[in-house]
Amino acid sequence: MKKKCSNCQTENDLNSKYCSICGFKLPTSDDINLKPEVEDLKVKKPTKKFDLKTFLGFIVGFIIMFFVTQSLFKPSIDKQLVEFANEFNKTCPMNIDEYTTLKNVVALPDKTIQYNYVLVGIAKADVKIDTVKKYIFPGILQNVKTNPDMKLFRDNKVTLNYSYSDKNGEYVTKYIVKPEMYE
Repeated sequence: MKKKCSNCQTENDLNSKYCSICGFKLPTSDDINLKPEVEDLKVKKPTKKFDLKTFLGFIVGFIIMFFVTQSLFKPSIDKQLVEFANEFNKTCPMNIDEYTTLKNVVALPDKTIQYNYVLVGIAKADVKIDTVKKYIFPGILQNVKTNPDMKLFRDNKVTLNYSYSDKNGEYVTKYIVKPEMYE
């Protein structure tokens, strides 16, 4: 008489403890006498089939993880603006023309950069705001729209503030260029 392996159905010697083919633990002779019906049961190993739901779940999970890691490791635009301002300020103050000096650049929250200018040799009382706006603002807007150096700002919809102070540091005016103005 032989013992039948319940895992692979191979016949083994009665005194064998493990299957000679698959190594599965064989029932003892006491188990065989108590439960002869176990011999007739065929225990099949589950077959590995292609599961479309699992595959799609894996793909969706991978895509989500990819975008999450991209957003975590790519610096936000506000951080990039802070880095830009810090680098630019290494060259400040900078004379723009005979009447204007760029004092510094400041990164503000909500995707905003502010250029702080000083009107050289001009007091606030001497400035005609309407005249300045008429001549300065169109040039600023055109520069934002066309200058290749402004591409980072245009691509990320950054608001640009241009703040002007007089020779004494007193606030004169500010021009704000919002994304909808240069798109």
